[in-house]
Amino acid sequence: MSAAMTSEEQFLCSICLEVFSEPVSTPCGHNFCKCCISQHWGTSGSCKCPLCLKTFDIIPELNVNTLLLEMVSQFKLEVERSESQLLKPGEVPCDLCTCTKLKAVKSCLVCLSSFCEKHLQPHLSVPGLKIHQLMEPANNLEHRMCPKHQRPLELFCGTEQSCICTMCVLLEHKNHDLLSLEEACKLKKPSLLQDQFQHKVEQRKLKVQEIQHCLELSQSEAQTEINTGLQAFTTLIESVQSCCDLFLEQLQVKQSQSQGKAEELIQQLKQEICELEKRSSEAQQLSCSTDPLHFLQRCAELTELAGQHKRSSVSFKPETYEGSGTQALSELEDSLSVEFCKVFKELASKSKTAELRRVQQFAVDITLDPDTAQPKLVLSEDLKEVHHSNTRKDLTDNPERFSTYPVVLGKQCFVSGRFYFEVVVKGKIRWEIGVVRNSIYRKRIVAPSPNNGHWTIWFRESKYRGNDDPPVVLSLKRRPQKVGVFVDYSGGVVSFYDVESAELIYSFTGCCFRESLLSYFCPYANDSGTNSAPLIISPVV
Repeated sequence: MSAAMTSEEQFLCSICLEVFSEPVSTPCGHNFCKCCISQHWGTSGSCKCPLCLKTFDIIPELNVNTLLLEMVSQFKLEVERSESQLLKPGEVPCDLCTCTKLKAVKSCLVCLSSFCEKHLQPHLSVPGLKIHQLMEPANNLEHRMCPKHQRPLELFCGTEQSCICTMCVLLEHKNHDLLSLEEACKLKKPSLLQDQFQHKVEQRKLKVQEIQHCLELSQSEAQTEINTGLQAFTTLIESVQSCCDLFLEQLQVKQSQSQGKAEELIQQLKQEICELEKRSSEAQQLSCSTDPLHFLQRCAELTELAGQHKRSSVSFKPETYEGSGTQALSELEDSLSVEFCKVFKELASKSKTAELRRVQQFAVDITLDPDTAQPKLVLSEDLKEVHHSNTRKDLTDNPERFSTYPVVLGKQCFVSGRFYFEVVVKGKIRWEIGVVRNSIYRKRIVAPSPNNGHWTIWFRESKYRGNDDPPVVLSLKRRPQKVGVFVDYSGGVVSFYDVESAELIYSFTGCCFRESLLSYFCPYANDSGTNSAPLIISPVV
């Protein structure tokens, strides 16, 4: 490439400084592009050679220099060829180029090197190198060699699903299903493109949607809790502020009353002081009187007036405020105790409601499966209700149908994720609902428990029970009219809720589900009409 760059100056037009385009020669022997020299002479007003400045009387006739034109064309081809060999991003470099790296045109599996067109020539001409195995340029050639025998990986073992060399065939893969690499690629490409990655992509898309949905629920719950908490704290702060204001108001009123009483006494005493000072002045004047009769008469009056004001024993006791703060705090404690109970009840109620709303987000549409219904059960046309009848219908005894126990299952199977449904149990004196695994026994009675594939609760003889291992007797504050059933398959949780009160009835935790789950409904016998009310799959609202 450097040689090409050195000779490039020979093919440059001295006017446009570009490679000649239609090179022509002047009579003085200099070369220019035809359009450049024509335009130069047409605008300069004189006919001179731009290089040697030789003047021509008339514009000479210019003919294309065919030899130079061919040389320019050959030069352009060499430049383009050289540029095409320059290494571009993503291409395999020649391992022998030292200065400017050119792109490799072939790789040798024997030399474990890649070569450009120039450095490949020995492999095309030298007899000892011509027998080497060449391939399209590739990086990491060592990965194409057998690590045990240092030979090219040329075959695919279908038995062990691995790439092998010819030595591996003789030593370790005798009688195995062998294919060429090309044949193995043709067989594997369709399945790779159709199933493997697309299935994983869909799984991860579903997981992303699930995480986004959970995040939205979490954010919604967080905002609800923030609003509820702020409201509760605001109520408590207002209660404290109210007690503080009442405490200050009572002290101020008491202090104001005490101050008024003291000021009234002071004012009375000041008036009496003025009167007594007046009488004292009159007494001094009377003592100077020379009229005995006047003296004795006024003296009796003054003595009588002085005796009317006996305020020397008047006293003012200051109001005591000791214990006022303690009393106020005690009243605040009582007030807060009442307020706390009220707030706790509200928060607990809202928390239960929020939890129920959270699981209700996973509501699914459940319908009953007639093929599983015990022959004495009657299903509604919309497959949403079931009740027991004394009449046994003549039905096909298929493997899915319950023979003895009055049970029907839901049609929908669940093998992952979360789901929720609600069942109306109002008016019934006995019932059992929940979920079961698909393989439970259906032709004989078994004890309902997780060990037998049942995660259910029942109501019988006015008692509620979680059918766990061992069974758990449940104490409910009220009789549920509608029961919600929530299942977290991967989390191993089955929970039951009283929908109206949002109370949690019971939860199975730590469950290990290994097969599909079905909803389970047992209305029990109608007991001569006392238990004839149906179990109803209710829409979640």
